[in-house]
Amino acid sequence: MGIITTIIVGFIVGLLARAVMPGNQAMGLIMTTLLGIAGSLLASYGGAALGLYPAGSPVGWIASIIGAIVVLFVYGLVTKKR
Repeated sequence: MGIITTIIVGFIVGLLARAVMPGNQAMGLIMTTLLGIAGSLLASYGGAALGLYPAGSPVGWIASIIGAIVVLFVYGLVTKKR
């Protein structure tokens, strides 16, 4: 997968994760893309390590969004305003 494809997929996954997650996530374009890339990496390596699905399967998109939601939740906990 090329770097441009990774960025585009990361952006789409990040947008979908922010849309699914309740609440207000105030972050910009770059942070959304990094969130999506991190979630995709988490889901693809985690799913492959656990043997849940093969690489390149359509369920990888769903797992990527779930991974991005987990990363978004952790990001929200770390950057929580007090």
